[in-house]
Amino acid sequence: MFASVLSAISSLPSTSYSHPIATLPSGSIKLNPYLPIPQSSGAATVLFTNPTFLPSVPTGSLSRTVVHVLDAEEVVTPRSAKAVSLISRSAQEAYDHSLLALRLAQDEDVLVYHFISSSLEGSVQQVDDAEKWLSEPLGSPNPANGTTEKIEVEEELLGAYEAISLSLLKLTRRAQRPFVHHKAESSRLVVNFLPSAVEAENVLDLALAIPAPKEKLRSSVSGVQKVVVVEGGNAKYGNGWASVVDALEGTDLNIRSVLVGAGVSASDITSAVSGSAPVARLGKASVHSIPSNAVAIPSPESSYTTLLASSPTPLEILNDPAHLAANESTSPLYAFGKAVAIRKDRARLVELAKKVIRSPNTKKDVHETLSAWLLVREDKGAAAAGEKVAEAIGAGSSDDEKEIVKLGSSGHWEKRALWIVISNSWAVDLASSGLHHALASGLDINLLVYETASSPFSPNAPAQPPKERKKDLALYALNMGDVYVASVAIYADYAGVINAMREAENYEGPGLVLAYLPWGEKEDGDVISAQEKAGPLERLRETKRAVSGGWWPMFRWNPSLPDEKRFTLDSSYIKAALSEFLDRQSHLSQLTLSQPNIDVHVSASAGTDLVAARKEKARKAYDALLNSLDGPGLLVLYASDGGNAEKVAKRLVGRAKMRGVGASLRVLDEIAPSIIDSLAEEKNVLVLTSTAGQGEAPQNGREFHKALGKLSASDKLAETKITVFGMGDSHYWPRPEDAGYYNKPARDFFPKLLSLGCAELCPLGLGDDSDPDGYMTGYKPFEASLWRALGVDSVEVIEEKEETVANEHIKIASDYLRGTILEGLADKTTGAIGASDAQLTKFHGTYMQDDRDIRESLKAQGLEPAYSFMIRVRMPAGVCTADQWLHMDRISDEHGNGTFKLTTRQTFQFHGIIKAHLKPAMQAINRSLLDTIAACGDVNRNVQCTVNPAYSKTHETVYNFAKDISEHLLPSTNAYHEIWLDKKKVYGDATQSFSADHEPLYGPYYLPRKFKIAVAVPPDNACDVFTNDVGFIAIVENDKVLGYNVSVGGGMGVTHGNKKTYPRLGDVLGFHSPEDGCKVAESIMLVQRDYGNRADRKNARLKYTVDRLGVAKFKELVEERWGKKFAPARPFEFTSNLDKYGWATGHDGRHHFTMFIENGRIEDSPRHQFKSGLKEIAEHHKGNFRLTANQHLILSDVEDSDLEEMKRLLAKWGLDNIDHSGVRLSSSACVAFPTCGLAMAESERYLPLLIDKVEKICEEAGVRNDDLVMRMTGCPNGCARPWAAEVAFVGKAPGAYMMMLGGNHNGTRLNKPFIESASEPEILAVLKPMIKRWALERNEGERFGDWTVRAGYIKPTTHGTNFWEHGFPSAQQAAQAIAA
Repeated sequence: MFASVLSAISSLPSTSYSHPIATLPSGSIKLNPYLPIPQSSGAATVLFTNPTFLPSVPTGSLSRTVVHVLDAEEVVTPRSAKAVSLISRSAQEAYDHSLLALRLAQDEDVLVYHFISSSLEGSVQQVDDAEKWLSEPLGSPNPANGTTEKIEVEEELLGAYEAISLSLLKLTRRAQRPFVHHKAESSRLVVNFLPSAVEAENVLDLALAIPAPKEKLRSSVSGVQKVVVVEGGNAKYGNGWASVVDALEGTDLNIRSVLVGAGVSASDITSAVSGSAPVARLGKASVHSIPSNAVAIPSPESSYTTLLASSPTPLEILNDPAHLAANESTSPLYAFGKAVAIRKDRARLVELAKKVIRSPNTKKDVHETLSAWLLVREDKGAAAAGEKVAEAIGAGSSDDEKEIVKLGSSGHWEKRALWIVISNSWAVDLASSGLHHALASGLDINLLVYETASSPFSPNAPAQPPKERKKDLALYALNMGDVYVASVAIYADYAGVINAMREAENYEGPGLVLAYLPWGEKEDGDVISAQEKAGPLERLRETKRAVSGGWWPMFRWNPSLPDEKRFTLDSSYIKAALSEFLDRQSHLSQLTLSQPNIDVHVSASAGTDLVAARKEKARKAYDALLNSLDGPGLLVLYASDGGNAEKVAKRLVGRAKMRGVGASLRVLDEIAPSIIDSLAEEKNVLVLTSTAGQGEAPQNGREFHKALGKLSASDKLAETKITVFGMGDSHYWPRPEDAGYYNKPARDFFPKLLSLGCAELCPLGLGDDSDPDGYMTGYKPFEASLWRALGVDSVEVIEEKEETVANEHIKIASDYLRGTILEGLADKTTGAIGASDAQLTKFHGTYMQDDRDIRESLKAQGLEPAYSFMIRVRMPAGVCTADQWLHMDRISDEHGNGTFKLTTRQTFQFHGIIKAHLKPAMQAINRSLLDTIAACGDVNRNVQCTVNPAYSKTHETVYNFAKDISEHLLPSTNAYHEIWLDKKKVYGDATQSFSADHEPLYGPYYLPRKFKIAVAVPPDNACDVFTNDVGFIAIVENDKVLGYNVSVGGGMGVTHGNKKTYPRLGDVLGFHSPEDGCKVAESIMLVQRDYGNRADRKNARLKYTVDRLGVAKFKELVEERWGKKFAPARPFEFTSNLDKYGWATGHDGRHHFTMFIENGRIEDSPRHQFKSGLKEIAEHHKGNFRLTANQHLILSDVEDSDLEEMKRLLAKWGLDNIDHSGVRLSSSACVAFPTCGLAMAESERYLPLLIDKVEKICEEAGVRNDDLVMRMTGCPNGCARPWAAEVAFVGKAPGAYMMMLGGNHNGTRLNKPFIESASEPEILAVLKPMIKRWALERNEGERFGDWTVRAGYIKPTTHGTNFWEHGFPSAQQAAQAIAA
């Protein structure tokens, strides 16, 4: 019964909250005790609570609020000047009173307490349209309205109650009375204020307890000689008794009081009613203890509190619910009171210690131990020294000594860092009272204040009202002068948070740490907008928006430091902006000179540009005139998110103009305000739109979509012809029921536009990315039909061939990779370089990127993207010294974003390097005796090599082999040294000539596409040798390398929707001796140089060359350039493509430890502290580091004498922890967002979160420790080699991934597409039953990838050319799995 009543009440229209009561109403938002009830400006706010939590409601400033008190035992008077209390004793009454309370709170702006009995009876008849009744005017006026006399609040509320009750009567046909009188012949009237019934005669059950209906009470006492008021409580008198006495003032009635406490039976109440005592108190006072575990702290806050708990000094969070006694408040003001008491007690302890030392009666050992404690009382040894004091004093010979022992045993021997947390989720500081008292007190107390609001640049949430901004507290605290103040953000600067917390604890005085945690009050997965849910990734993006935009500054102010060092600015964005401002000021100062030093060409070039602009404008006007005179008109309207539809629309307009069509181009949303009039002006209209989300229109077409749906037919469009072309992907949604999303905008627009009165220009056209030629399969016939409809299909036009070889032109014109890079670096007006130079810098080892997390927010501010550069180091075989590691660590801090990446090609990668730091970073890398030449670009890139310590006898041989190939295939241009090193080489041939360049291997064109080489030592295939353009497989006998089998044609890059592109594993050509390695690699590369496809970069890789020529022909061409023949391939076997974690000892007695570095990111974060730990290890390590192709790290060449020290350091930083699940240890991810310009979805930042959930599935299935190769990339270029994994995810759009199955565990079989586009819930829904079946049905040693093939989920991919064949077999299987 109670559940049904609660359901009915919670269904009423309102914003509702609930305390942690036993039965939570549906749709209500959880609210911690002690927190104020959030107020809304419109409808009334509702809180569901019970007698336990009711005392924690701060009601003083509440209005327009209804508080439903469930299981009520007594009526409590609200602490509010304008309040109403209602009592419900039946189910229907509870529902009706809830409606009445909502209207009262809404209309009269009052606080309403609604006390609901625990013993409700009867059924509930609900109102059909409560929302309408709440919003429409009352049918009867308030009797109190219309009078000019001053009205008391009680009279006004009673009048409102009567008016609303009458209106509710008309709606429900049920009367609402202030009380129900159960009349009986008796000289005694019992007035019941209890929510429960009273077993007596002539009982008047109050429904309106406050304000009491005094006039109606008077009319109920005729024939009565005495009145008994029954109510809950245990005070001297009850509030109900007082209101009845007030109502019956002037009568001769005897008014008695029965106060009912806890544990009183109905018979006891009946007896007391029948008694004669003026005041009868029954039972004990009701005591409700709020348990500390009732306060829920949002889990995101643990990112800060975990760091607090890691403090090297003892600390206490004074309002932490986990350490509070029952009924202790989490209020910061209450916590401040505790802090004052703690500091007072410790000051008393110090005072007593000094007093006892001065006493002549103090024993010698007590004197000595107390003196020793006073000396160390602020240090770590204070607790131990205090225990010695207690031992020396014993029972104590004086009251002072006894008090010392008592205070010491209370935890005051050592000084604790005291923290108070201020959080909107569980520790609200009303009016900042606790903060003000703490800062003004001068006591050594620290406050951690969370700011959880989004920044003004956020697309996901509204801006925060200024009065609620926590960041403004910093200014308040700074004005005090003697307060330590820090503003930090853990998702922007992890180390800065640690520094601020430790500095605050060490400062002798109050400290304030403002911590940014966007949406910190929400749990992961909670909705924050229509597009996003809360989670670490979204908090990271929002933090970057706030910090980069300057809304959340990061700084530290330490009054204890010298003046020049007190303020530390930690915001790199603000630092850069400040530097730019100062630099601009120096430039502007030139303008104040009497003779400014301005280039004479400036004015001349401006005039030239003006003339050119005028000529261009005249030419366009002339073209428009000719088009309007000679040909039909065509308006092309487009809507596009990713830019593809826009590109097609622009190209079509150009092609139309060449046929004499007067074509024009507009964005679809531009005509949204006047669709009919805009279309009526045109004879021919083409709408070209892509598809977004769940079949939605693109962002710049959504206003059009909304407006179109509201229109009706019009005669104005009788002369307008229209057609529509849509672009979508029929395999984007795997479930059959979602098939309707395919090209939905186009399929919606076309019939609607025709229904408005437009005629059909040509039939609807649909382009499908899943067709063999992508959208072009449908577009080509559509365009032909369009020309026919316009009557221009017979016009002969010689069209310019679409430019497909821009990169080749750039290379040819670059003067051997110089371009205008130096000039671009010198340009301080932008953080970018030119588009051509951005292609050329890849050959130098750097990519231009921008921070995509904040791209949109910067665009909204009218700013250019946050450009930065990625630098990739050339480091053959992934071997570096400890000193080089320290160089890399320093470079990441001084020039990058404070982190660096171990890549899948066994090298280092830096991100976030701004243009001003690009050249210094390059020079710093060169000083470490490394370089970046040919780490990217259309050349041979970093050569990979097996680094398994178990093969240490052969490692030196294959390492030197890989290094020789890398050096042999290096470009010869001097451009790298001229641009980055000012022609100064730090190592190598110091007498190198810098004469005219030539490229004996590459020529001026370089290669058609990137070129990758790897060297593997069977049975270890951790470098996935077959995924490379060229693979060398060492043939080893008796620890000696006899030679190498060579494979060609591997490659990972694919284009979504283009089935002419595919991943491929290499084919083995044959065997050669070690000394021929460089020549063989050169010969293969030269064949690719001469025969590769330079016209289409999507088909330019060596794999396509091999398939076009055929393996036999390709082999013949290689042998022709080599001058030798390949011997038959030697037998070999690969058993794994994973790293072997843990310690291993080589043949020379040296030790090697392979450690797990998740996705290769070297950083300090709440999950791990790889960066600090590896830095300290490198400072002590005497051997090398080896990077693996799976993004992990080997601490290599550790001598016996250093073994224990290395083990100690690894343990110190948790780097010895390899106790992870098999799927985590086997995982790999590329960088993707926010820096990669090609990324379509998250990868590195998201895969660990997905694995958290997959791990639970594996644990449930009993396969936690079984390897399962899982890889993820943000785009189909395949940097993390996803196509060779057992399970892989390739990004298609934010939150959507193509899912692959069926690869094997040793890198010798590709996987195959399984689901075209899967979200996280769909991925987990598919994997859960699969993994469970694998665990139960697999054969001995059968790996997951092999099992998925045997179980029939997927067909095996036998060659790259049949990768797409039988792909996506699982539309029905996946749908069934997801539904299950």
